[in-house]
Amino acid sequence: MREPPRGLVDGEVLMIVRRHWSVEVDAVEHLPVGFGAHHWRASLRGEPRLFVTLDALGARHSAASLEAAYAAAAALDLDIVVASWPTHTGAYTVPLELGRLSCAPWTTGKVAGSGPVADERLARANIDALARLHAMTPPAGIPHWRPRVGPNFAGSLLGALRGSWATGHYGEPARKAISLRIAAITDWTARYHELAAQAAAVRWVPTHGEPHTRNQMITAAGLRFVDWESFALAPRERDLGPLIDAGYGDHLRPGWAMVEMYDLEWRLDEIAQYASWFSRRHSGSRDDQVAWEGLQRELARPEWHSPP
Repeated sequence: MREPPRGLVDGEVLMIVRRHWSVEVDAVEHLPVGFGAHHWRASLRGEPRLFVTLDALGARHSAASLEAAYAAAAALDLDIVVASWPTHTGAYTVPLELGRLSCAPWTTGKVAGSGPVADERLARANIDALARLHAMTPPAGIPHWRPRVGPNFAGSLLGALRGSWATGHYGEPARKAISLRIAAITDWTARYHELAAQAAAVRWVPTHGEPHTRNQMITAAGLRFVDWESFALAPRERDLGPLIDAGYGDHLRPGWAMVEMYDLEWRLDEIAQYASWFSRRHSGSRDDQVAWEGLQRELARPEWHSPP
């Protein structure tokens, strides 16, 4: 998130980190990165030591599912994984405000990108790394993927759209934009659940869940993946969207029905989150602007079609 969470000061985050993790730090600084979670850099005498994350609880994550995901990712013992560190008690998350706080080692390097996989070298590194991940034995306790929106999502959304969204700068524009696309959202939801029913028949493997370039670090030791809160057992196509979008589908030989399903999942989940966001009070902040741009993008982008 671009802005710190309201009512939570850095000193409180520092206190929680020092209380629960066996790493010496003396300062934290909120980082305006990512979307959906808050992040801080925890340092000792100016040297970064930890990457701190506050994940919100709600429709996507429960306290139990976050703990299970971070613990299972750490159990992989795989060098491409920047895994969270356990607390003094062996847990991987602790409660803070309305979410769960976790810490991973600070990774020196550069973020791989801000969008598509941009070059051949990075694509090859992604293909190799994901193949290794998908070949791993599933760790005990790994969460299992399940559809992110229910079969009645469009109907519930339609009910919400009938009321006023006089909730802030983007409330009514968001309500109108979603209303114009409710027929398409209805069709997308039906198709998504039709495909989800087919998923039980394919092989499931450990998947990162959101391996886009913003969740990749280029380090001196090679490619590393961060942000494992969505780690789950699922069809491998869950991780292949960024590579397919960059033109590398022929190298991957995916099941195209599952690729379509996860494309629909991304779109519907984003719309669900933005609808919830703008139907509530908001201030017109930079985070609100990013959310508004994301909503417009998901409502307007072309529908996915499998190759001929």
